[in-house]
Amino acid sequence: MTIPSKAPRLVLASASPRRLDLLRQIGIVPDAVDPADLDETPLRDELPPQHALRLAAEKASCVAARHPESWILAADTVVACGRRILPKAEREEEARRCLSLLSGRRHRVIGGIVLLVPDGDGHRRIDRLVRTDVTFKVLDRSETDAYIASGEWKGKAGGYAIQGRAGALVRWIGGSYSNVVGLSLHEVAGMLHGAGFPHLPIPHPNDEQA
Repeated sequence: MTIPSKAPRLVLASASPRRLDLLRQIGIVPDAVDPADLDETPLRDELPPQHALRLAAEKASCVAARHPESWILAADTVVACGRRILPKAEREEEARRCLSLLSGRRHRVIGGIVLLVPDGDGHRRIDRLVRTDVTFKVLDRSETDAYIASGEWKGKAGGYAIQGRAGALVRWIGGSYSNVVGLSLHEVAGMLHGAGFPHLPIPHPNDEQA
């Protein structure tokens, strides 16, 4: 008699409720949420894509040590104007500086995604970088004041949340919307599918139709 193998566990290495909600949106419910507590300060001369992927990898590695037999999904989102990495705004003056930089300009939202797959005594790493271009309208003082008053910007990369009131400030977007929210669902579904994670709720778009 064949004994069925134990179903793999998926651990989300993130404290972001937005990433958890996004996964649930496509029917993926992690077995555990175990965030990594890391210093997210950019390294000297570190470019935005390097920063996003490094942090995602460090988060995944940290959490994998606590879950050696689980699949680990980690991500990091960077908002960048040119080579400049905008902070996760915690204070009003930070948020105002971010909005001033974004006003009337195109910027990039870069998502680093790392999936660690159990492989013998360790994990096999799969990673992706996702870029979305976003253009804000020119913001007048009253619009900036109103958005600051909403409090939505707190803890958000670049000082805004596109899934909230800031959606009215976005004039154009090119690329993955869910990447701007916090996690590219197309990429995550493709990574899990390609690595053979069982029981995905929906087929990946690249699957052949029966």
